[in-house]
Formats: sequence, structure tokens, C-alpha cells
Amino acid sequence: MLTISEIKVGKLLRISEEPYVVIKADHHKMGRGGAVLKIKLRNLISGNILEKTFQGNDKAEEAETEKKKANFMYKDENEAYFMDNETYEQFSLVLEQIGGKIKFLKEGTDVDILYFDDKPVALDLPIKIDLKVVSTPPGIKGNSVGSVTKIATLETGAEISVPMFIKEGDLIKVNTDTGEYVERA
Repeated sequence: MLTISEIKVGKLLRISEEPYVVIKADHHKMGRGGAVLKIKLRNLISGNILEKTFQGNDKAEEAETEKKKANFMYKDENEAYFMDNETYEQFSLVLEQIGGKIKFLKEGTDVDILYFDDKPVALDLPIKIDLKVVSTPPGIKGNSVGSVTKIATLETGAEISVPMFIKEGDLIKVNTDTGEYVERA
């Protein structure tokens, strides 16, 4: 069981027998009163958002999950398909469970799949991933005062802001949490 001081963004909690991840946590300490923790949670299975308030000695149950390596194979309109790296079993996750991370997945990428009650419920991408720039407008000479950026389309179809010196065909590192350019690979 977790106390309110141990509940932070990214923690996995079990509420009503379902796994939730903390996406926002506001801790307030009032003068003579007890501490209050207001959190916003996202259900890992359905994607629903839940707001909850904990006070004083309230405790929350931590969700017991397991991580396994899997390989991303392909996606269609509704699901993304993976293969377990140890058992070679194929399974799928609904795109809503993956969220915005799908735009950084390319075929053959190894990812960590989060299992809850022996069912795949979410995925963790590496923090930085190498992707190829497939199209971007050319940089204009003299347009380099400050941090000027342009939009680049990556091999996965994602569009991000990159510095003016990036050209088509360049391999770049992208932060999968923020969706921002990090550096050339």
C-alpha cells in the first residue's frame, strides 16, 4: 500500500480491480489541517480519466504489473500488433491504449509491454528513438537568428519541429515523451 507522499506522476495504482497510471498529482498542505493529494489517473485498459482525492492517512494499492519485451510488427486502423520476444506469440493493443506514442513506432522496434493480470495493457517506448527525416523544406540562408525551426515529416508519419540545418534523409533522435527533436543520430 502506498501513502499519499509516495503517490507521484507515473505510479501505477489498482482501483476497482483495474490498473491506472497517475498523470497529474497536486499535493497541498494546509496550515493546521492535514495534507491533501489530488490526482488525475488514466485507466490503462479503457483510457478513461479519473480524478481522486486522498487525505491524511489514506492509502492506495499499487498495481502489480510485469514488463516484457516485444517487437512492433504493424498497425491497422484500430490496433497495433506485436510479437513477444521470448514466446513468439502475437498479440495486439487497441490504438487508444497506446495513445500518441504510436506515431513514433516503426516496424521492428523493440518495446516494453506492460502486463496486468497476464494481459497486455500498455507499452513503454525508449525515451529516445532514432527516426529518419523523409521530408522537410530546405533551410533558408540568413534565417538563423535565434532558434528557428521548421516542420519535418519522419518515416513513421509523425511531424515534429526540427532546427533549420536538418535535411531530408538525416537520422535524428526524438524524445518520445515530449515529441521533440533531441539531436542528430
